Amino acid sequence: MKNPDHIEHFYFIGIGGIGMSALARYFQAKGAKVCGYDRTPSKLTAELEMEGINISYADELEAIPQNILEDVENSLVVYTPAVPKDHKQFGYFQQEGFEVVKRSELLGMVTANKYCLAVAGTHGKTTTTAILGHLLKETGAKVTAFLGGISEDIQSNLIMQGDEVVVVEADEFDRSFLRLSPNTAAITSMDADHLDIYGSKEELEKSFKDFAAKIPESGTLFVNNKLSLSGKTLGINDASDYSAKNVKIENGTYVFDLKTPSQTIENLRFNLPGNHNLLNAITALAMAIEYGSPTIDLARALYTFKGVRRRFNYKIKTDKLVLIDDYAHHPTEISAVHQAVRAMYPDKIVLAVFQPHLFSRTRDFAEDFASSLSEFDKVFLMDIYPARETPIEGITSAWLLEQIENDYKRLVSKHHLIESIRSEYADVIVMMGAGDIGDEVESVQKALQNEA
Repeated sequence: MKNPDHIEHFYFIGIGGIGMSALARYFQAKGAKVCGYDRTPSKLTAELEMEGINISYADELEAIPQNILEDVENSLVVYTPAVPKDHKQFGYFQQEGFEVVKRSELLGMVTANKYCLAVAGTHGKTTTTAILGHLLKETGAKVTAFLGGISEDIQSNLIMQGDEVVVVEADEFDRSFLRLSPNTAAITSMDADHLDIYGSKEELEKSFKDFAAKIPESGTLFVNNKLSLSGKTLGINDASDYSAKNVKIENGTYVFDLKTPSQTIENLRFNLPGNHNLLNAITALAMAIEYGSPTIDLARALYTFKGVRRRFNYKIKTDKLVLIDDYAHHPTEISAVHQAVRAMYPDKIVLAVFQPHLFSRTRDFAEDFASSLSEFDKVFLMDIYPARETPIEGITSAWLLEQIENDYKRLVSKHHLIESIRSEYADVIVMMGAGDIGDEVESVQKALQNEA
């Protein structure tokens, strides 16, 4: 693969993806000419266009900029695994001798010769990566961080404050994280997911073990203490190497002490709710300390972290009504959101609005989805968001709804979402899913704002 530092033109197929857009922003900031294609406009593509990146939404050869077509040698085409095999532009670039690489290959090249801190796990990696990038930035490190979500602190998925250390979300989808060469890494969780790729939980776990084996002897692997992996352990109120002690909640903020192998850091404050987020914070703190961040500055840095877009984001928060937006799309994540909501609002009526993501995931985890959604007081199910898949016979939201044990449950269409929410009483509304439900949240927020 060509040295990406010497490439003039980048063309990203699927540029609106969260991982792709971070790389696009990175090379744009370094002075390269960046453009790309995406299937549909989104808030993120609009932000990229405002930053000067040209994006087309038609899979036509005429949409490819002339400077790319005329300069094969100095152009690099980057694609996401979600691109369909019959994509016209993708096929053209392959046939015409362009260098075409996966996003994971490019990320591997970018991080190869830098000190790399990588966060892996089926859940928690995006928030942990964002916290870690924020901690390093706020404590003065010369850091570049590629985030799997939009940090509310910088309204971007890219932190660029130097290139001495790089923080990266290590994605297990399509085994992408095996392209990375981390010096230090964390594995937050290994729950069964992406079975359309792996086939079995055992294969998924093997992939994480292969990732762990990439850590050099001079580096450190941090692991959730519930995982059957060897490394420095992370936990809450237990004997882990890094453990939160004396945990309290004060006005919606966690207050805790962090026990490390060499000291205890007292009175840390963290503003994201839920035990899962507290564990994410512990993981990020451990990695920052291992890297050498001055511990005296970590408390202030942690307290100022605002969160990640679509990760338990409050869209409305009044005494009368709370509206929360979350990316949760796996049963474990849904249960974690439920735990966080109950901790913050123990006596309130909670309505979950959920859009299942992928037919295969809905089929593979139907029983677990039904169980986790049944924990809420009321449930609305939207149609399954297909993403890269075609429908599977018999796998529908109606089929999943039948398995949910809840007296207050129903199907809702995207077109009737607002009126359906208005017609159902709830103190707290949680909108969850990895599909285009995120695009609906703003409309719901506007509609309910006057009633809050």
